[in-house]
Amino acid sequence: MAKHQDETRTAYDGVVEMFANRLETQPFTRNMIGTFAELVRGTGNSRVADVGCGPGHLTAMLHDLGLDAFGLDLSPAMVDHARRAQPALKFDEARMEELPVEDGALGGVLAHYSMIHTPPGELPALLAEQARVLAPGGLLLVSFFGTDAPEPVRFDHKVTPAYSWPADRFAELLAGAGFATFARLLHDPASDRGFLDAHLLARLR
Repeated sequence: MAKHQDETRTAYDGVVEMFANRLETQPFTRNMIGTFAELVRGTGNSRVADVGCGPGHLTAMLHDLGLDAFGLDLSPAMVDHARRAQPALKFDEARMEELPVEDGALGGVLAHYSMIHTPPGELPALLAEQARVLAPGGLLLVSFFGTDAPEPVRFDHKVTPAYSWPADRFAELLAGAGFATFARLLHDPASDRGFLDAHLLARLR
């Protein structure tokens, strides 16, 4: 796991400016995040981790939606940018398989395209770690590239190699980590890359 994460960290350290001014403008994504925030508030535990937060814009969105949000990212350069862009919020470096969060502490985890570079065989460990930090009944919103293929498809992402997933297969992995998927959204991002945008909303049993 360490080798591909080191490669991913180095790749994203070199493209901070590509993502630094990117705001989440897609209405489907905004509405899924809004639904996630509303449901997390309903649990009574508003503490949320934006795992793989990049430049921190979605951490700020979660904060604006009334959550006690903080960001974690593998890339030191991304974390540095997020701290400068959002000085009122907390951002730290972290690997997704070793989140610096106590057991059962969170009401929610946002994983927005942050696991797309993870080889399929290593993904269950990351989902188990997200389950560890969530309180029972906590919410996970995970977004990724979707595909109609029966198995994950490796492709050349513009930063570093990534994987698209069939939504049903990803939901099976979530179930194996103790989550119940209760909502999903698949939509065409109106691009020529050949993938869907996929969002799964799940609750820890």
